[in-house]
Amino acid sequence: MDTQHDAQRPEKPDPAPWRTLLDHARPHRRALLLGALLGLVTGATGLALPLAAKALIENLGRDESIAGPLVVMTALVVANAVIGALGGYLLRRTAESVVLGARRALTSYLLRLRISAMDRSEPGDLMARVTSDTTLLREVTTEALVGFCTGGLTLVATLAMMGWTDPVLLAVTLGVIVLAGTVLGVIVPRINKATKRAQESVGAMGAALERVLGSLRTVKASGAEAREEAAVHRAAEDSWRQSVRAAKWEAVAGNTAGLAIQVAFLTVLAVGGARVATGAIGVGTLVAFLLFVFYLMSPIQQVVGAVMQYQTGSAAVLRIQEAQRLPAEPVAAPAELPGPDEAPLSLAFDQVRFRYADDAPPVHHGVTFRVPARGMTAFVGPSGAGKTTVFSLIERFYDPTDGRIEVDGRPIGDWELPRLRAAIGYVEQDAPVLSGSLRDNLLLGNPAADEDELQRVVRTTRLAPLVERLPEGLDTLVGHRGTKLSGGERQRVAIARALLRRPRLLLLDEATSQLDAVNEAALRDTVAEVARTTTVLVVAHRLSTVTLADRIVVMDAGRVSAVGTHQELVGRDPLYTELATTQFLTAEHPEHPEEAGGPGGRGEQPEPAVPAPVTVRP
Repeated sequence: MDTQHDAQRPEKPDPAPWRTLLDHARPHRRALLLGALLGLVTGATGLALPLAAKALIENLGRDESIAGPLVVMTALVVANAVIGALGGYLLRRTAESVVLGARRALTSYLLRLRISAMDRSEPGDLMARVTSDTTLLREVTTEALVGFCTGGLTLVATLAMMGWTDPVLLAVTLGVIVLAGTVLGVIVPRINKATKRAQESVGAMGAALERVLGSLRTVKASGAEAREEAAVHRAAEDSWRQSVRAAKWEAVAGNTAGLAIQVAFLTVLAVGGARVATGAIGVGTLVAFLLFVFYLMSPIQQVVGAVMQYQTGSAAVLRIQEAQRLPAEPVAAPAELPGPDEAPLSLAFDQVRFRYADDAPPVHHGVTFRVPARGMTAFVGPSGAGKTTVFSLIERFYDPTDGRIEVDGRPIGDWELPRLRAAIGYVEQDAPVLSGSLRDNLLLGNPAADEDELQRVVRTTRLAPLVERLPEGLDTLVGHRGTKLSGGERQRVAIARALLRRPRLLLLDEATSQLDAVNEAALRDTVAEVARTTTVLVVAHRLSTVTLADRIVVMDAGRVSAVGTHQELVGRDPLYTELATTQFLTAEHPEHPEEAGGPGGRGEQPEPAVPAPVTVRP
């Protein structure tokens, strides 16, 4: 039995969000430390201003020159602005680097996700985690990590200076700050909860939008624009409600800090004025202390902002951690494509059982067959028989729940994934084409292919007329998902892409279903020629393709009901006989009236239900 490809990694608790944030920031620790140091210097210049102001006032009271204190104050103001701007730029630049690193790491992980994990996920939500959630790390890095440290140290230094200036007024100030801190302690958990819900709603909105845009033609053809628009709007409104709720608590927290400073200022002014009146302190001391109180607003806001940003960032980190808990394939270096002299692969399924999920019905109920190296094997059967799933298991998009699969005599689980997939060319049922140029799509599986090889495959798959017709030839953009190409052209592109990989095993899942009769016949001959030197597996519904196969595997309801050639199966296997007289015949009917002997047609007759015997290659 193969190792479960979809098995979860050993369960272990995720690190606390602050540890994850530190992990993201660790590669940039020098820049962050320098930025923090500049922030502390900025804070120190600010703390020196009240002392310079005190000296200026005292000089005025003694009729002494104020030029010295004025010069010092001017220098401190300029230094505060310049150093603050430099430190702010450095921190913002470093924060962007943290976001870049997080996006790279998460994108790399998502591209290695197992197909089973993608089946259970919403692509739009995963995209939101890469874009929206990672963006939140920017503010967390500068405000939560650095801001908390620099703001906290500056706050402690400010309080120390205030205590040195007048302990009584410091006690009054601390009383107000403690009261405000108690209020913030009640508010902060609400910010965390609201922020997490806001980020989840952003992911839900992205999933709803991706669902519509990914099937826009179907939505339009069904006249469902208004209903789908309402669904996306509901998701957007939910995101708005959650974001507004988070903004409400953040505003309360921010204003609580500001109110505390104002109350402290007024209280210090009242108490300090009384102390000046009694002669306990001088006017210069009171002015300096009031400036300290005014300056206290900045580090307090830094600390409060850091706490709020941490709540926002921790919600984003939790969502990123959720994505990184999805089952993924192991990291491995890309494998080289097969050389021209490498032998084709053999294949064997032995009592293979499979279901897509634990709560899903079984797809395979003990599938067994053998395919020798070289030649063409066709898989036929009614819809839902499990034919495409056979190809998914060969590519190790999934692993069987029971049974054994061997490739070239080795258990498929013993193959390194890159090496296994490098030996396989796979043409999917819907023949997807990516945005970009036609050349990019053809070279997707073998970017090192030279121009001669590329042109040869273009001619072989009858893409040459298309290339000549396109305004920029192979460099013409094909549009999103190949919308500028017809269905048949996309299938030919997919076949050419697979052939350029020089596969030892070629998988064709209804690869010619959208081709016209002429192109289908030409590519059928091409596939037959390829089968002379490699192993070809095809899922086919056209009788002309099936009769060319060296062997036919008949599947029904997740089981193999028969294996043989066309001549052996007709009349011996009831299901194959039924398919040959109904489904295959229907599939062979020409799509255009002129091909069926209509006006201007050639008068060709449809192929009989059971054709004359054909010669099968050994």
